Amino acid sequence: MLFDKVKAFMVQLDGANAGAEPVFSGGQAVAGRVLLELAGPARVGALKLRARGRAHVHWTESRSAGSSTAYTQSYSERVEVVSHRATLLAPDTGGITALPPGRHEFPFSFQLPPTLVTSFEGKHGSVRYCIKATLHRPWVPARRARKVFTVIEPVDINTPALLAPQAGAREKIARSWYSNRGLVSLSAKIDRKGYTPGEVIPVFAEIDNGSTRPVLPRAAVVQTQTFMARGARKQKRAVVASLSGEPVGPGRRALWQGRALRIPPVGPSILHCRVLHVDYTLKVCVDIPGSSKLLLELPLVIGTIPLHPFGSRSSSVGSHASFLLDWGLGVLPERPEAPPEYSDVVADEEVAAVEQSPSRLLQDPDMGAEGPFFAYIQEFRYRPPPLYSEEDPNPPSEAMRPRCMTC
Repeated sequence: MLFDKVKAFMVQLDGANAGAEPVFSGGQAVAGRVLLELAGPARVGALKLRARGRAHVHWTESRSAGSSTAYTQSYSERVEVVSHRATLLAPDTGGITALPPGRHEFPFSFQLPPTLVTSFEGKHGSVRYCIKATLHRPWVPARRARKVFTVIEPVDINTPALLAPQAGAREKIARSWYSNRGLVSLSAKIDRKGYTPGEVIPVFAEIDNGSTRPVLPRAAVVQTQTFMARGARKQKRAVVASLSGEPVGPGRRALWQGRALRIPPVGPSILHCRVLHVDYTLKVCVDIPGSSKLLLELPLVIGTIPLHPFGSRSSSVGSHASFLLDWGLGVLPERPEAPPEYSDVVADEEVAAVEQSPSRLLQDPDMGAEGPFFAYIQEFRYRPPPLYSEEDPNPPSEAMRPRCMTC
């Protein structure tokens, strides 16, 4: 049969490693080839190529009307962000092209639009890019080959808006059984809005406990996926990183002088898509026994281009010192606070509890998590390096120090 003469039919992209998915960004050229291997001579009608990028959202909501009638409302929206068509093998005047047996390559190339949406897979939506080749032959079903590729749209955190410090303050009166137990206040600040995966967020916070019971401060990075269709919205929140502080006793005040919260390998923010957004926030809260939590949110943007290490060192050091002085710390600490151990962030019994009951850990409406989502990957599970310090934290002893030649 003619159908059996096709031994191999596939799409390959230039620059891709074996088995790896190629990555592109807006404005780049996508080049590759369609490979066709025939076991014998074959008649081909046409070979067509189509590249497509699509953002798609879909979810359903059940509604009740009356005591016994219920119906399901469906929401769906689709946006084409890439659409390219090409004919790689045009038919002859008779409408049929005869190909000899062996290996045939059909190159292709096309330009991506200058701005694209980052590839994304979520609970109620996705952004996907693929190339599909279709082989048309007479009297035989069409043969298709498909190749998926990833788009990462650059998000540069080296912009004034993302380098600006973020700060806020909240307070509330702790109540229990309709009686006031005192005022609890919370202030928090971070040195900038933009970060990249793997970086550490130094969290500066002040917790003033004027109540009669101890309170517990916590912080978390929360990812919010927002899906939009037909004027409706659907959101999914997940905690991607967290830390807990020490309890603050009644009438006491606690300071976080740069508590380290490491960002795990998560996807970048998606801010400019019509049907879906991916946002991040730093949520600092204080658990108050017998009362609702005191919650403070600071916006974050997770980017792809990290902070420039050179060229602005003096200004960045100066701005960091000013940041600390504005926060009321007075002077830089002699030895900056080291990042917490992994066991300080997530205790062993908490991990075991999550494995047994995944809905337990950090499933907190005030922290904005509908369900746990810990993107722990092996290289991020161990203690991160200490914060930068211009002083040697382990100076040599007196016996080891060189003596002055004039003494």
